[in-house]
Amino acid sequence: MTLTNEVTKNIVRKLIKGQDYRMEIVSLINAEFLQFTIDFFKKIVDVKLQHKNITADWYKECFLNPKLPSNEIAINSGLNKKTIHNMYNSSTKSIVIDASTEHYEILYQNIQKLVESEPELELTLTIKLKGVAVDLTISESLIVINTLAVKRAELRGGAWSTAGKQAEKILMLTLCKLYSVDDEYYETKFIRDTSKTVDREIDFYLKNGFEKYRCEVKLMGQGNPESADAIFARKSDVFIADKLSAQNKSQADNLNVHWVELHSNEGYKRFKIALDKLKIPNKEYNINLDIKLNEIFKDIFDAR
Repeated sequence: MTLTNEVTKNIVRKLIKGQDYRMEIVSLINAEFLQFTIDFFKKIVDVKLQHKNITADWYKECFLNPKLPSNEIAINSGLNKKTIHNMYNSSTKSIVIDASTEHYEILYQNIQKLVESEPELELTLTIKLKGVAVDLTISESLIVINTLAVKRAELRGGAWSTAGKQAEKILMLTLCKLYSVDDEYYETKFIRDTSKTVDREIDFYLKNGFEKYRCEVKLMGQGNPESADAIFARKSDVFIADKLSAQNKSQADNLNVHWVELHSNEGYKRFKIALDKLKIPNKEYNINLDIKLNEIFKDIFDAR
């Protein structure tokens, strides 16, 4: 899933203004999921109408067809490629097909046992398209519902991961430009140090002469302290977060890490404090924040 420039701008704007950005991601997930659901239902109607002598395994025959893209096969079986890769250390198409087929057979058997154990339960899913309706049995309906649940989970994971990757660097650039930090004082590209046995990728660097300061961004909530612990373990110099607990802040202070909690009243202004302490030249902006952000976004996105 790719975030549009407008969504990225909205996320960064809300972060800097101390507002919650999560609805932007949730709305994107909803839009993608609802479109997938409509398209999936259309495929089901099409398959059922084209197969007059349809067998009990029509779903497996059509939706786990080896000719389909491997990602579709995995989702239709109730899995996703990432799970398959974690299970088999590979996600080649042949492995995806084998894993998906095996999982579908187990899922189908479990559904059959469940249906047999609940004889009083009746469920029929009716999908109507252009005046033509098809009915799904309780077993078929549960398979479809499971597929939709798996797709929703995949979209959710992908959206939050993408939001982090795409918005974090833009956020750092925006903060630097907000305080007129010249580009000679920051670095946006990670260059691996081959002299180190382990050299973890860093989101962003601030620089001052030969000194380089590691900057980490985590758009986490207070209920995710492990993310903060990872930042401290990497000996970051500047830590930008959406929300930080009192313990996170105290820990950062003890380790001399300059922290910025965006989800607080004018929390972004602590970034200037970090710049000053690191002796990185900067200056206050003197116009309305929204106007300044519009100017910055135009500069950043026009250059991409």
